Amino acid sequence: MSPQGDTVSIPVERLKRSLRAEAADEPAPVSTAPTTSETQIIAIYGKGGIGKSFTLANLSYMMAQQGKKVLLIGCDPKSDTTSLLFGGRACPTIIETSSRKKLAGEQLEIGDVCFKRDGVYAMELGGPEVGRGCGGRGIIHGFETLEKLGFHDWGFDYVLLDFLGDVVCGGFGLPIARDMCQKVIVVGSNDLQSLYVANNVCSAVEYFRKLGGNVGVAGLVVNKDDDTGEAQAFAQAAGIPVLASIPAHEDIRRKSANYEIIGRPESTWGPLFAGLATQVAEAPPVRPKPLSQDELLGLFKGEAVGRDVVLQPATLEDMCGVSALHKPSLEVIYDAV
Repeated sequence: MSPQGDTVSIPVERLKRSLRAEAADEPAPVSTAPTTSETQIIAIYGKGGIGKSFTLANLSYMMAQQGKKVLLIGCDPKSDTTSLLFGGRACPTIIETSSRKKLAGEQLEIGDVCFKRDGVYAMELGGPEVGRGCGGRGIIHGFETLEKLGFHDWGFDYVLLDFLGDVVCGGFGLPIARDMCQKVIVVGSNDLQSLYVANNVCSAVEYFRKLGGNVGVAGLVVNKDDDTGEAQAFAQAAGIPVLASIPAHEDIRRKSANYEIIGRPESTWGPLFAGLATQVAEAPPVRPKPLSQDELLGLFKGEAVGRDVVLQPATLEDMCGVSALHKPSLEVIYDAV
């Protein structure tokens, strides 16, 4: 092999060995120690694509303009939470950057992974590519790295965590399971899938409350609201408030697609996000009342969700495609003594 080939292969092999060793280690328990400052840590959950990143980018921007010190942390493997905030630019992720720094024998610094715009501080945890690792484990590793960087000593007024709600592996439920946040906010719309996810988040909160947890749900943000009312009906049934309704408006859609912040005090939509900022800050966490599947379906018209469909049991003949011979069971049944 040529000297040049040796130069290329050695770092690759070192990286492989390093990643294998890291994957073999069990993650350390996440710290549940209280923060040393009066920081509100708020986890925002919702179905993928429902508009969490859009909502959080504009919310965090508005909070910063109101004089609050805000940290926005993207906890989605897609690493798209901060894209709107930074005008479409990709933010280096904590997981990828820390691995590269470790391989080079360098120390990870705050400036490598945390960036700011107009008073908003933001970072992305990141995660593995599809089929190459566990996203939940990546979340755990990301928070371990944040702790090493001094997360519990940072002096923010608000830390906003952007989590997927339709991924159920452990890392994505970390803030609820480990009391890492004071409250949860769900983002949904007037569609069954997003409210199904919101209901699952409420179920997770209730489950951990029964185990002694303290996290509650502060409320629901209705995004792309078309005034059909299903999201508001869900919030009322689940016993949580609606913090804001962001309309399904062409101006919002167009500006969001162009990576434009609309949560500015002087903008048309400024009062909407100013009100949301107040609600997010002041809404107390409450214990939700998750809906059953039938109750959730009952919020929608039958023809829209198919709840009037009757389940028809399949037969062995259906499965085999021919008349099947029913064989006697070989199970041994003992007489009662």
